[in-house]
Amino acid sequence: MQLIYLAIIGACIGSFINVVALRLPRKESLIWPGSHCRSCGSDVRWYDNVPVVAWLQLGGRCRDCKASIPLRYPAVEVLSAGLWVSAAMAAPTSLGLVPSLFKLWAGVVLVSLLLPLVLIDLDHMWLPEPLCRLGLLLGITATVAAAVLNGWEEGSNLLLNHLIAAAAALLALEMFATFWGIFIRAINFICSRQIKPLKAIGSGDAKLAAMAGAWLGLKGVGMALAIANVSGALFGLIAFASFRLKWRQPFPFGPFIAIGIWGVWLCGPDWWWDQWQNLIQIQMGL
Repeated sequence: MQLIYLAIIGACIGSFINVVALRLPRKESLIWPGSHCRSCGSDVRWYDNVPVVAWLQLGGRCRDCKASIPLRYPAVEVLSAGLWVSAAMAAPTSLGLVPSLFKLWAGVVLVSLLLPLVLIDLDHMWLPEPLCRLGLLLGITATVAAAVLNGWEEGSNLLLNHLIAAAAALLALEMFATFWGIFIRAINFICSRQIKPLKAIGSGDAKLAAMAGAWLGLKGVGMALAIANVSGALFGLIAFASFRLKWRQPFPFGPFIAIGIWGVWLCGPDWWWDQWQNLIQIQMGL
């Protein structure tokens, strides 16, 4: 029954995440006005706001003007429900020895922050700083609570580890972006020509990495960024080979960082390291 309850609540949160992903980039209030049709402006009735079910009953159309309601809305609600359920099956190691209920609620908070960031980055190639900052603060808050539950000695080490991880991840990605810009300018000067710079890591990506450090600690954020780089590179190669991505065309990197964060939260960094070692051994025929 717990998984059913989690799926229902997760779907409801997914409905609100749709609102956040739509309105935040437009600098609109997340609360007022209430849900309404973007075509005719009619208020959405409460019984037409039931996640997934209402969309199916309405046939994906507005009750008043019959305008099409994008499939994305129920898809995000289903995805959010699935992610909430996955949080109950996660085995996070970054917060030390804490009760399973604490890990569950920390997980659903984390994934409910990651999902709107992914959607906004996919739509606008922009990671909102307020959301990243909120995620950072909540990550530190969760770490402080876990530190208290772990006791003074273990807890102080845990808190210090996560604070250093957040600062190190932010600094590392900011420095990478800076040195990339310097490298491009040096090439332009040496070659006496203007090379259009490829988009590297943006400031939003660095802030998302800092958020990851606050939640996952040093080992966790390192593995999350490794997963992000590998998955991002594979996506870029496949998209370019299939002509879905043009040469030098940028694409959002935030979703890959989010995949790395959630992957590490689900299984822990050590599990991912073991899989990587096993893969290398298979490739080497050992």
